[in-house]
Amino acid sequence: MTANVRRQRRLVCWTLMAVLLADLLSQSDMLAVMSVDLGSESMKVAIVKPGVPMEIVLNKESRRKTPVAVTLKENERFFGDSAASLAIKNPKATLHYFQQLLGKQEDNPNVALYRDRFPEHELGFDPQRQTVYFRISPQLQFSPEEVLGMVLNYSRSLAEDFAEQPIKDAVITVPAFFNQAERRAVLQAARMAGLKVLQLINDNTATALSYGVFHRKDINTTAQHIMFYDMGSGSTVCTIVTYQTVKTKETGMQPQLQIQGVGFDRTLGGLEMELRLRDHLARLFNEQHKGQRGKDVRENPRAMAKLLREANRLKTILSANADHMAQIEGLMDDVDFKAKVTRKEFEELCADLFERVPGPVQQALQSAKMNLDEIEQVILVGGATRVPRVQEVLLKAVGKEELGKNINADEAAAMGAVYQAAALSKAFKVKPFVVRDAVIYPILVEFTREVEEEPGVHNLKHNKRVLFSRMGPYPQRKVITFNRYSHDFNFHINYGDLGFLGPEELRIFGSQNLTTVKLKGVGDSFKKYADYESKGIKAHFNLDESGLLSLDRVESVFETLVEDNQEEESTLTKLGNTISSLFGGGTTPDTKENGTSTIQEEEESLTEGSKDEPGEQGELKEEAETPVEDTSHPSPFEPKEDVAAEGEKAINKENEEKSEAPEPSDKREPGSESVSPVSEEEKKQKPSRKQKMVEEIGVELVVLDLPDLSEDELAHSAQKLQDLTVRDLEKQEREKAANSLEAFIFETQDKLYQPEYQEVSTEEQREEISGRLNAASTWLEDEGFGATTVMLKEKLAELRKLCQGLFFRVEERKKWPERLSALDNLLNHSSMFLKGARLIPEMDQIFTEVEMTTLEKVINETWAWKNATMAEQAKLPTTEKPVLLSKDIEAKMMTLDREVQYLLNKAKFTKPRPRPKDKNETQAEPLLNVSASDQGEKVIRPPGQTEDAKPISEPEKETRSGPADAEPLELEGPGTESEQEEQPTGQKQTLKNDEL
Repeated sequence: MTANVRRQRRLVCWTLMAVLLADLLSQSDMLAVMSVDLGSESMKVAIVKPGVPMEIVLNKESRRKTPVAVTLKENERFFGDSAASLAIKNPKATLHYFQQLLGKQEDNPNVALYRDRFPEHELGFDPQRQTVYFRISPQLQFSPEEVLGMVLNYSRSLAEDFAEQPIKDAVITVPAFFNQAERRAVLQAARMAGLKVLQLINDNTATALSYGVFHRKDINTTAQHIMFYDMGSGSTVCTIVTYQTVKTKETGMQPQLQIQGVGFDRTLGGLEMELRLRDHLARLFNEQHKGQRGKDVRENPRAMAKLLREANRLKTILSANADHMAQIEGLMDDVDFKAKVTRKEFEELCADLFERVPGPVQQALQSAKMNLDEIEQVILVGGATRVPRVQEVLLKAVGKEELGKNINADEAAAMGAVYQAAALSKAFKVKPFVVRDAVIYPILVEFTREVEEEPGVHNLKHNKRVLFSRMGPYPQRKVITFNRYSHDFNFHINYGDLGFLGPEELRIFGSQNLTTVKLKGVGDSFKKYADYESKGIKAHFNLDESGLLSLDRVESVFETLVEDNQEEESTLTKLGNTISSLFGGGTTPDTKENGTSTIQEEEESLTEGSKDEPGEQGELKEEAETPVEDTSHPSPFEPKEDVAAEGEKAINKENEEKSEAPEPSDKREPGSESVSPVSEEEKKQKPSRKQKMVEEIGVELVVLDLPDLSEDELAHSAQKLQDLTVRDLEKQEREKAANSLEAFIFETQDKLYQPEYQEVSTEEQREEISGRLNAASTWLEDEGFGATTVMLKEKLAELRKLCQGLFFRVEERKKWPERLSALDNLLNHSSMFLKGARLIPEMDQIFTEVEMTTLEKVINETWAWKNATMAEQAKLPTTEKPVLLSKDIEAKMMTLDREVQYLLNKAKFTKPRPRPKDKNETQAEPLLNVSASDQGEKVIRPPGQTEDAKPISEPEKETRSGPADAEPLELEGPGTESEQEEQPTGQKQTLKNDEL
């Protein structure tokens, strides 16, 4: 039994190590994460990768922002700046500002507004989903989600090129006012693009996070209220954010941002200003050419596209100048347009738009229940806030001395989103920053039940329970309990009170009904547990980090009292629980065979509840309970951890209750041999506990706001986009092959007239090459458009083979001077080295005769090869293949250099021999107490060579190694200074010993 347990434990350890290793290996391939700030007019992409913290991605034109535009043709696509430039030539095939169609049905006012703004686009109708799609041609039809998927895929390619590695994880920004249908549409587009969305973050929240990250040192326990006014191209959002440090369970005091209030205007932005300028310029052009022709410039899509681009430029220039001259060459029918526009005229055109500027401010203050005196600073975000009139009206509305301009108005959202991406990714560790977003649109649960108001009189009562209140924090989970149902029933999930929206905004918002939930199996669960007490039908809801609502599960909960029969767990059972805990199942109770679970899981679920409105809990207890959560404000990512913690507490508490029961029987005398008999009363008083049984209830969801694409439709759209991507890559490869072939033809034709090429070729050879090049050029012009990539590469390979000999002869002649000069220098230096080596006296000679003879042989052979080869080359005509090759010269140089280097290294590391002294010198310096034999040994013989030299070897050993506390010596090669000093050191030490 013990051996089996050990084997099981070893298996667990190896399995865990294998899983962790596989996880690390999978993460090492994809470490970079990205963010995409999807604006109406342009997008910004940012990445984080090892060694590159938070950097904006440059596109192919080396710009930091990329137009959100796609040009779709029959056989090619263009994105970004290329698509924006093609909008004038082919406005119908260039799609932009399509985000306002996401999640919208055909009768939505936004669809009519898009048709009015861009009449060149033909919108088809999808009867299945009641939505619209772009019909560019009978073969090219794309939904707004598919077009957005193309843009996201393009942004991913930009990020991957910039990061030089594949990227899959992303955080995408969406407008704060996007509802559930619009958010689901963005996620579907990301799935089509093959992106794994870590989170959909509101662009105002991303901006607030970016500001907080870069001003972390200014955040303290005192709450700071800051207003961000973001007017972009398509919409305006005003956000009130509170910054302060809070205490978290995991990391202590950390900065936090809390969204307190949000106000918005969906159609107030720079695009509407540009459209009014465009229409103004169109009227001026018609007035200038009135009577000359009956054409209206507004009926010409290309001309209107030119006017829109000029209006965009004009709006930017008028923000810094009082007037400017608008001019377009060949606006229509080769007629130029030129007109002066002043800032005053521009402000008169947009007067009603400027009146709407304070609206989002008031809406944000009302939702936050704050006044302007509590706002410390108003910070501008978005390109349209650069219009002077917007700043004037806003400054007057907020009553501040000045407006804050201390963040990058264009890139703040992208930087905040990529910081969040790094925080959510497992590959990076960032400083914690608690983010608490707020619910813009309240969500409630509606259901109807039968009540008996009078004896025998039954009526239907319609009930509403707020699930997620307006400006409540998310992500969070909630549980609704239905207490008075014992049979299958339905309930509805709808939006709550949207009275803060105007009538037109409500029409743009779309359906206020989200989902109808049909429960199946409620009656069967009551029959199955007829002896149990019902604790209601519990529906578990989740509003995740992306602001998306989901119904996790619906359970029928029952409770009864059971006798506690505690059994000893086996070692293998404990080991199995340990394995489960290692893989995240430590706090989850065992699942029964009938699909029920124990009380701890329900207690965990109950802790997932959230705070409701005051006084509402009593009503919920009666009909639809919503458990109350702690009034403190945890981190948005804490609920899961809190749930686990509460579950563990519940388990521990129950285990304590279990362990307390058998204590009386366990207390026995140590030496007792028999167990005292148990009385009948003690047998009857067995401990009992409450047991909860949970039965899963079948759920059928009927989506009411906008039907999602089915899995088959999503797979079809993803495959369609993938096919387009493959086609684009193949087209790029073909264009590259065609360009290479065309460049080779032109370059070679030019080379045939250069002197160095004419010198090594005959007239016949040049005529043959020129004829083949001309034929290939003609083929490329006449038939090349239909040639495949393989055909183009084969044609290029054929021409290169034809010209290979010519190019080889030219290249060899270019290399000869440098290679021959280097060979001559090496031969001269080698000869001088050999001559010097032979002049070394025999007593000091370090090279053997064989070594010097070998070097001499190599030098002579190299000289002979060079002279013979050059003589042979001089006899050959220049048009023939040369016999003097640069690679042969290099080979000869390597052989000679190897021999020289060998001798040089030997000279470097050879130890000099000791020189003998004259007898006269020895007698001139007599040494006391030293015999002649000792003196001779010290002078002539190397240490350690004879037994008489032993007294010298000991000091030498001390010199090499030294005492234990001496500094370590560096060991060097033979002939170095450290070894050359050993002999004198040994002599001095011996002399001292002799004197003593």
